[in-house]
Amino acid sequence: MALPPMAKDQLKRLKHPQKDLFVIDALDVIIKDDMPSMEYPFYSLSKKPDREVRRYEYKDRWIEFRPSIKGLPTIYDKDLIIYAISNIIAALDEGQEPPKEVEIDPYAFFVFTQRGTGGRDYDALRDSLDRLDGTRFRTNITMNGTIIDQWQGLLDKSALKTNEATGKPEVLRITLSDMVINTIKSREVLTLNRDYFRLKKPIERRIYELARKHVGQQNGWGVSLETLHIKSGSRAVIREFRRAVKHLSEHNHLPDYHVYFEKETDKVFLSA
Repeated sequence: MALPPMAKDQLKRLKHPQKDLFVIDALDVIIKDDMPSMEYPFYSLSKKPDREVRRYEYKDRWIEFRPSIKGLPTIYDKDLIIYAISNIIAALDEGQEPPKEVEIDPYAFFVFTQRGTGGRDYDALRDSLDRLDGTRFRTNITMNGTIIDQWQGLLDKSALKTNEATGKPEVLRITLSDMVINTIKSREVLTLNRDYFRLKKPIERRIYELARKHVGQQNGWGVSLETLHIKSGSRAVIREFRRAVKHLSEHNHLPDYHVYFEKETDKVFLSA
């Protein structure tokens, strides 16, 4: 994806640590995602507001969700967390120690995640913040080897500063939760293909995440459709989920991975 002149000339700058604030506007860092949310469905796959209190269970692991008034955070809202994680990991690699509070240039975020930069995109960003900041969950999934049985969130605080004259948001500040920061510091992250942001359907992104987490350096990963349905966190009935997976296997456009659906056994095979 070619970057606009403004992005090349003005935004291709590295992070700027300022005591208790960490400024992010970089466009060239490696994309990193946290392993807990790749393994477990912390994000909704619905494009409509998902306001239902729900509980995810798989084997001995569980997550209870208490959504905001605008619903659970979606897998598209996750892009903001991915952007923050990617930049913080890059800073750690450079020997810096970023604080929990992060300042983000919204325009740089849009360019990095291959989004538009119009008014609707800024409105969508506000909605993302409402869902990310407002949703709480409790879980027995370990974060950095520790189980913390309490209601917590992905963000502790968020603020979007808007230019009064133009009505355009210019600065976004978010305070990452201890859970997210501890995951970053323990390096529980994996690299994503940049084309991840080109995946338009929620189920495509989710299956890519699961493939990246489970296939890794192995030859492949085979899983029953029923188990994949549970691990994906999809709220679709199994019949609709099967149709979506079959469609994905026929087109096979996930970056780095191939999807094969075996109709006879109702199993899905993911390979690099």
